[in-house]
Amino acid sequence: MLDLDPDKLRDIPGWKDAPIHICMNADYRGLTFCCKPGYSLTFALKCKRDETLEYLGITKEEFIAIKEKFSKENNWDSDLTCFGSLAYCCMRRNGCPKRDAALQKRYMTEEREMYIEIYFEKKKELSKKILEAVKNPKAKEKVIKLLDLY
Repeated sequence: MLDLDPDKLRDIPGWKDAPIHICMNADYRGLTFCCKPGYSLTFALKCKRDETLEYLGITKEEFIAIKEKFSKENNWDSDLTCFGSLAYCCMRRNGCPKRDAALQKRYMTEEREMYIEIYFEKKKELSKKILEAVKNPKAKEKVIKLLDLY
């Protein structure tokens, strides 16, 4: 059984025990909420995205490719969001004007509660894809335990 710090988890619509952001010391699943490499960061002083990706053996280019492929497959590209895709949006469950506008446009037949749940379900799927890309054998041992959570 994997021992996760309950202070680093959130129950959000569509994802029970979701990790908080990597920059707040979340487990590796938190990479799903990270910004696009090459741009200024929300938590620049605390950001652990690049060092986490390096440890996992995932290049920045591979990380971008995973997120952008997922975005295309799910029709998540949006000029309304900060980095052109919902795949780079964070976990702010109380709202983000850019993310929520893009979600509303994408899921226009759904109520807000439903598209927020869909959003977090999809972010969970994306986190699994990121973890499946881990190459560092040492990190892979840790990631396998996280993959059992899906």
